[in-house]
Amino acid sequence: MSDLIKVIGISAKGFHGVFASEQRRGQRFVVDIELSLPLKNLNDDLSKTVNYAEVAQIAYDQITAKPVQLIETLADNIAKLVLKEFKKVKTVKVIVHKPKAPIALKFKDVVVEVVRSR
Repeated sequence: MSDLIKVIGISAKGFHGVFASEQRRGQRFVVDIELSLPLKNLNDDLSKTVNYAEVAQIAYDQITAKPVQLIETLADNIAKLVLKEFKKVKTVKVIVHKPKAPIALKFKDVVVEVVRSR
């Protein structure tokens, strides 16, 4: 079992969605990220781990970037960038929440979760 770093609740307005109204009005998206990497023998040295502020910035930048139609694509893009930027990360889990998805029924949240590994 590997050690974990979690960044929960990264929130920003994005314009992702299949419908033109979603891409025009936008809505709030929330992203949770879980990083699996070894965290022993760090000796209190940030360079031996991952700066989670930079991980959060990747998610924020992708939420606010050029729109994609699917939140599955948004999650995958975030995961790929995290693995590209942080070589120490073995596995990344990205969860994208779309609580205002265009569903005509009462619901709490729509969530997509992707897991990517080296």
